[in-house]
Amino acid sequence: QVQLVESGGGLVQTGASLSLSCAASGRAFSSYAMGWFRQAPGKGREFVAAINRSGISTYYADSVKGRFTISRDNAKNTVSLQMNSLKPEDTGVYYCAARPGGWNTSPGQYNNWGQGTQVTVSS
Repeated sequence: QVQLVESGGGLVQTGASLSLSCAASGRAFSSYAMGWFRQAPGKGREFVAAINRSGISTYYADSVKGRFTISRDNAKNTVSLQMNSLKPEDTGVYYCAARPGGWNTSPGQYNNWGQGTQVTVSS
């Protein structure tokens, strides 16, 4: 098991940038693929981005491709999400998640979740 804590959310205007961070505690962080998901009010949790265990491979939802960048530092047990050119539709609670082995776009495939951090983008 790994414990996850997100930080870095906030209220910004359209076009602004935010950087989210997720700190992991527990053993063998580098054995987990990491993902970022978000949930808007009244909607289900949706995939945003994922990164493999080594950090070499990344994958993005079409809605954020070219604007968001996921990265990880296995020495510091952290995963980050740099969000640029934010839009109102990016508003939601952002969660980081971990799963052993390879990444996946389905939230049901992740068994370790943080508490979430709110991101609000005003128009």
